[in-house]
Amino acid sequence: MSFTVKVETSAGGFELELLEEWAPKGVARFREMIEAGLLDACRFFRVVPGFIVQFGIPADPATASQWRGRTIKDDPVTQTNARGTLTFATSGRDSRTTQLFINFKDNKFLDSQGFSPIGRVTSGMEVVDKLHAGYGEKPDQMRIQREGNDYLEREFPKLDYIVSATIVES
Repeated sequence: MSFTVKVETSAGGFELELLEEWAPKGVARFREMIEAGLLDACRFFRVVPGFIVQFGIPADPATASQWRGRTIKDDPVTQTNARGTLTFATSGRDSRTTQLFINFKDNKFLDSQGFSPIGRVTSGMEVVDKLHAGYGEKPDQMRIQREGNDYLEREFPKLDYIVSATIVES
């Protein structure tokens, strides 16, 4: 099963194609997140030009705490982390929760580290390329978990964010 997700951001829109044959557990989790509205108002909190853009910590700390312990098992890496692929972030084996990244360039070295792409940007990569990168890796992920968007809006007001993410095709 594959499906398309339309993502509207503060910088414009892009579309993702999710491919179950690439990573079934990851694709199922992403669908669950979209259906729960989990990505709405999420900030692109880690934007590293020439590497990745990371997002997926819920805007509300209470919601973030509910999902933080809901890990999913790893999928085998069947595709390379090429430019435009969407991949779950991990902190070790079987640790995927809600954080994802889009590769700005070919990051093949991530394949051997267990980062399994779940889909790819099919249109609007130019929007992904222009997401605000002025803060780099400065936002503190633990503070985002604890304080949510209040922290990000106060300390990093220029971060781009997801307005909505909608499944448009099943």
